[in-house]
Amino acid sequence: MWLIVVGMILLLLKVAGLGPAALWSWWLVLSPFVGALVWWQVADQLGWTQRAAQRRDNERQQRRREARMEALGMRPTRSGALDSRLGPRSRSGSNSRSGRPSGNGQAGRGDGDRR
Repeated sequence: MWLIVVGMILLLLKVAGLGPAALWSWWLVLSPFVGALVWWQVADQLGWTQRAAQRRDNERQQRRREARMEALGMRPTRSGALDSRLGPRSRSGSNSRSGRPSGNGQAGRGDGDRR
């Protein structure tokens, strides 16, 4: 972006006949625009542009998720537990990652007692 700004300033100085840029060749005055084109091509080939766009999209999605959780009254905390208004999450008898019952064959009990 800064190459475009420098190119615009040099172009305006050349056209207005001001400063040392008025005496420079057109190739030198227009070279920042060529530099910008080369920079954009390299950035696209290396994936910098796409990664930056994905990062912005992921941040926007995260903000939307947090806003929806807040609207539902389930504001997540850093530990992953729900807000204190809803009480702590119960982990007994469930797989802590998936929230499904553990593999003990007692799907709703989770207290470890076998029948």
